[in-house]
Amino acid sequence: MSVQGIDQLLGELKAMSAQAAGQSAAPAASDTGAANFADMLKSSIDQVAQVQNSAEAQQTAFQSGDPNADLQDVMVSLQKASLSFQTMVQVRNKLVSAYQEIMNLQV
Repeated sequence: MSVQGIDQLLGELKAMSAQAAGQSAAPAASDTGAANFADMLKSSIDQVAQVQNSAEAQQTAFQSGDPNADLQDVMVSLQKASLSFQTMVQVRNKLVSAYQEIMNLQV
Protein backbone atom coordinates (compact mmCIF):
# COMPACT_ATOMS: atom_id res chain seq x y z
CA MET A 1 0.00 0.00 0.00
CA SER A 2 1.46 3.31 -1.01
CA VAL A 3 1.70 6.42 1.15
CA GLN A 4 -0.75 8.17 -1.16
CA GLY A 5 -3.25 5.34 -0.67
CA ILE A 6 -2.90 5.55 3.10
CA ASP A 7 -3.38 9.33 3.02
CA GLN A 8 -6.48 8.88 0.87
CA LEU A 9 -7.84 6.27 3.28
CA LEU A 10 -7.22 8.54 6.27
CA GLY A 11 -8.94 11.42 4.48
CA GLU A 12 -11.99 9.29 3.76
CA LEU A 13 -12.12 8.07 7.36
CA LYS A 14 -11.92 11.65 8.66
CA ALA A 15 -14.69 12.72 6.28
CA MET A 16 -16.90 9.86 7.45
CA SER A 17 -16.15 10.70 11.05
CA ALA A 18 -17.10 14.34 10.47
CA GLN A 19 -20.33 13.26 8.79
CA ALA A 20 -21.16 10.96 11.70
CA ALA A 21 -20.44 13.68 14.25
CA GLY A 22 -22.43 16.30 12.35
CA GLN A 23 -25.11 13.77 11.43
CA SER A 24 -25.39 15.30 7.98
CA ALA A 25 -27.32 13.13 5.57
CA ALA A 26 -25.20 12.31 2.54
CA PRO A 27 -25.80 8.68 1.59
CA ALA A 28 -24.47 9.10 -1.95
CA ALA A 29 -21.10 10.32 -0.67
CA SER A 30 -20.76 7.41 1.73
CA ASP A 31 -21.60 4.92 -1.05
CA THR A 32 -18.91 6.48 -3.24
CA GLY A 33 -16.42 6.36 -0.37
CA ALA A 34 -17.17 2.71 0.24
CA ALA A 35 -16.60 1.90 -3.42
CA ASN A 36 -13.32 3.81 -3.46
CA PHE A 37 -12.16 2.05 -0.31
CA ALA A 38 -13.06 -1.35 -1.74
CA ASP A 39 -11.25 -0.55 -4.98
CA MET A 40 -8.20 0.67 -3.10
CA LEU A 41 -8.16 -2.45 -0.91
CA LYS A 42 -8.50 -4.73 -3.93
CA SER A 43 -5.72 -2.95 -5.80
CA SER A 44 -3.45 -3.26 -2.75
CA ILE A 45 -4.12 -6.98 -2.49
CA ASP A 46 -3.50 -7.33 -6.23
CA GLN A 47 -0.15 -5.53 -5.85
CA VAL A 48 0.88 -7.92 -3.07
CA ALA A 49 -0.11 -10.90 -5.21
CA GLN A 50 1.83 -9.49 -8.16
CA VAL A 51 4.98 -9.04 -6.04
CA GLN A 52 4.65 -12.60 -4.73
CA ASN A 53 4.13 -14.03 -8.22
CA SER A 54 7.15 -12.12 -9.51
CA ALA A 55 9.32 -13.41 -6.66
CA GLU A 56 8.14 -16.96 -7.26
CA ALA A 57 8.90 -16.67 -10.98
CA GLN A 58 12.42 -15.40 -10.24
CA GLN A 59 12.95 -18.21 -7.73
CA THR A 60 11.80 -20.82 -10.27
CA ALA A 61 14.07 -19.33 -12.94
CA PHE A 62 17.05 -19.46 -10.57
CA GLN A 63 16.30 -23.05 -9.56
CA SER A 64 16.02 -24.12 -13.19
CA GLY A 65 19.50 -22.72 -13.90
CA ASP A 66 18.59 -19.62 -15.92
CA PRO A 67 21.87 -17.70 -16.49
CA ASN A 68 20.02 -14.36 -16.23
CA ALA A 69 18.69 -15.16 -12.74
CA ASP A 70 20.91 -13.71 -10.04
CA LEU A 71 20.78 -15.05 -6.48
CA GLN A 72 20.87 -11.55 -4.96
CA ASP A 73 17.92 -10.41 -7.08
CA VAL A 74 15.97 -13.53 -6.13
CA MET A 75 16.62 -13.00 -2.42
CA VAL A 76 15.68 -9.31 -2.59
CA SER A 77 12.44 -10.06 -4.43
CA LEU A 78 11.56 -12.79 -1.91
CA GLN A 79 12.16 -10.36 0.96
CA LYS A 80 10.01 -7.71 -0.76
CA ALA A 81 7.23 -10.26 -1.19
CA SER A 82 7.47 -11.28 2.45
CA LEU A 83 7.46 -7.69 3.67
CA SER A 84 4.50 -6.70 1.50
CA PHE A 85 2.53 -9.72 2.74
CA GLN A 86 3.33 -8.95 6.38
CA THR A 87 2.26 -5.33 5.84
CA MET A 88 -1.01 -6.48 4.28
CA VAL A 89 -1.67 -8.77 7.25
CA GLN A 90 -1.05 -5.91 9.70
CA VAL A 91 -3.41 -3.62 7.78
CA ARG A 92 -6.03 -6.36 7.79
CA ASN A 93 -5.60 -6.80 11.55
CA LYS A 94 -6.06 -3.05 12.09
CA LEU A 95 -9.18 -3.02 9.92
CA VAL A 96 -10.69 -5.97 11.78
CA SER A 97 -9.88 -4.32 15.09
CA ALA A 98 -11.48 -1.04 13.97
CA TYR A 99 -14.56 -2.92 12.72
CA GLN A 100 -14.92 -4.75 16.04
CA GLU A 101 -14.57 -1.49 17.93
CA ILE A 102 -17.25 0.16 15.80
CA MET A 103 -19.57 -2.80 16.27
CA ASN A 104 -19.16 -2.55 20.05
CA LEU A 105 -20.21 1.11 20.12
CA GLN A 106 -23.56 1.76 21.71
CA VAL A 107 -25.94 3.84 19.65
